[in-house]
Amino acid sequence: IEGTLDDTTSTSDSGSGIPGEQSDEYKQMHGRSTTGLSPVYFDFDQAIIRPDMADRMIQNAEYLKQVSNTVIVEGNCDDSGTKEYNLALGEKRAINIREYLINLGVEATRIRTVSYGEDRPLFYEQTDFARSQNRRADFVVD
Repeated sequence: IEGTLDDTTSTSDSGSGIPGEQSDEYKQMHGRSTTGLSPVYFDFDQAIIRPDMADRMIQNAEYLKQVSNTVIVEGNCDDSGTKEYNLALGEKRAINIREYLINLGVEATRIRTVSYGEDRPLFYEQTDFARSQNRRADFVVD
């Protein structure tokens, strides 16, 4: 299992909509995020935003302040753990992203969250790299 939630403080695909049709490099850079936004990655069993993701969060917030659309923050997990646990962890990730965006000046009413848990992996291999890429939040403009 991805672990406990004690350490922890969406809805359409971009591009072709079929991850297998995109290169691994594209999936690493963009996840399922809308063009102009970047996914944010998480450590194993964590929902806190990593320090190395702060610049991405700032860039995403700046982009979102320039558009009037709603954004859906999609929380994702790797396939470790139970479905129920991963849905809860994905929700924590999405909520933490939402709070961070609000602190950066994005209007709370424009941010929705959803958790996909382990149900929408970008990478299907059973490797550490693949799992690390599936532990992310995507940003989809509605």
